[in-house]
Amino acid sequence: MANDKTKQEKELTVEERLKTLYQLQTILSEIDRIKTIRGELPLEVQDLEDDVAGLQTRIQNYKNDIDGLKDDVMKQKRDIDEAKARIDKYTEQQNNVRNNREFDFLTKEIEYEHLNIELAEKRINEFTRQIEQRNADVTTAEENLADRNHVLEEKKGELNEIVSETKQDEEKLREQAKKLEGKIEPRLLTAFKRIRKNARNGLGIVYIQRDACGGCFNRIPPQRQMEIKMHKKVIVCEYCGRILIDPDLAGVMKEGEATAAK
Repeated sequence: MANDKTKQEKELTVEERLKTLYQLQTILSEIDRIKTIRGELPLEVQDLEDDVAGLQTRIQNYKNDIDGLKDDVMKQKRDIDEAKARIDKYTEQQNNVRNNREFDFLTKEIEYEHLNIELAEKRINEFTRQIEQRNADVTTAEENLADRNHVLEEKKGELNEIVSETKQDEEKLREQAKKLEGKIEPRLLTAFKRIRKNARNGLGIVYIQRDACGGCFNRIPPQRQMEIKMHKKVIVCEYCGRILIDPDLAGVMKEGEATAAK
């Protein structure tokens, strides 16, 4: 079956290849139009999802900071309790000293422990202020998160509605495009896709309009136009690189014919 398909592709004339390629371009342009209808919504949804994930991470980091600060407060409180226990011990020892030297030594130790208590209390106050600030940060971030989640749900709803309206049409078009791609030789199809990707308007094959390229609108010499009408080979625009096709082959009415038809 694969050999039959390959044989069929080889039997296609240049005219048939160009016509098939133009049909593919028409379908792909319609898919692009559907994507345009969706607009920037997919990107907006993605940005909002990134914002939500970032806020969730930030809130968790704030909470981790708060837990760490609370541990620091508990450690300082333990240090204070230990310092007070040592003060009580040194005070009791002062009652049993044998000379002034021992009394002075214990007095200095008691003063040192009082300094440690003051330092620990200062640290507790600082850690407490930091905890309050982090709690405020959490509140602000959670409010922003709720707002972002609300907007995200709205945007997702809009996107889902548009997708549901256009999904069936897009799937049909993609199936048609896939069938047409199977008829085009791989090398030509690859070149067409590359041209289309680099083209600002997504057109990889264009027909002649008013003696000019339908993509970049640069003038095409009469001899070149004659070659295009003969359908003997695939010809590209020397300015923009798009594949050129005769309007008759593309099924497009020329300007004079359109006027006459009216």
